[in-house]
Amino acid sequence: KNSFPEDATLWGKRIVIDCANGAGYIVGPTILQELGAEVVVIGDEPNGFNINEGCGAMHPEHLAKVVLDKRADIGIALDGDADRLVMVDEKGEVIDGDKLMGVLAVHLNQEGKLKGGGMVATVMSNQGLDEYLAENGLKLLRSAVGDKHVVEMMMEHGMNFGGEQSGHIIFADYAKTGDGLTSALQALAYLVKSGKKASEAFNPYESYPQQLVNLRVEEKRPFEEIEGLDALKERVEAQGMRHLFRYSGTENKIRLLLEGRDEAALESMMEECVGFFKGALV
Repeated sequence: KNSFPEDATLWGKRIVIDCANGAGYIVGPTILQELGAEVVVIGDEPNGFNINEGCGAMHPEHLAKVVLDKRADIGIALDGDADRLVMVDEKGEVIDGDKLMGVLAVHLNQEGKLKGGGMVATVMSNQGLDEYLAENGLKLLRSAVGDKHVVEMMMEHGMNFGGEQSGHIIFADYAKTGDGLTSALQALAYLVKSGKKASEAFNPYESYPQQLVNLRVEEKRPFEEIEGLDALKERVEAQGMRHLFRYSGTENKIRLLLEGRDEAALESMMEECVGFFKGALV
């Protein structure tokens, strides 16, 4: 609660919070109410077995429905251990995680609170985030996937803000790991200050189209041993696309991500990539 500006209030805001039947089911609604919001609470009946079950940050579609039904200004979804944040605007649309982080980074910088001249995200974040930050005089550093890698890079470069598009957002001045409630309060403080509706406040740029395919593989061969992979990457880059090929850490799958301006070209190139990896690994 101390992370929320002393001169701000949530009075007049109707907020739906989905606590995922988890750790934040008491403290989350309590803080919002103490800050003056009209609060609608869901996912606040933990029984030891129903954590994250059809609710919370993993299932924001339920939150979206309640936001629309209650005509709320914004919706907040935590996950079971309350270290992730997913938000829904007044139209019932899930707010893009990259856009949320971008807006918060620029806001922190305008408030004179951003350290290191930028933020850390992961290799999964959209190129649109890079460009939005650059337009505002900020840099984006990319780490490997996983909030621990984000934190390590933040420390290495003297930065105090970073996160993953999936909702792990780190405000190092308040917590050294992702904290859904702290992140929500910072986002709400910005929303109040902006005077805009959530759908406008958290939609500052157009994201690049992306194609993501998860392909089951027989073996996880080291990439340097896969003949023709460098040539494939060159063909992708020649079309002005960004690529990310990585193995899942928990399953026998390879994750293929392509990003670029032309959706039709992306689809065509993804078909080529899928065919290539099927031939090499399946």
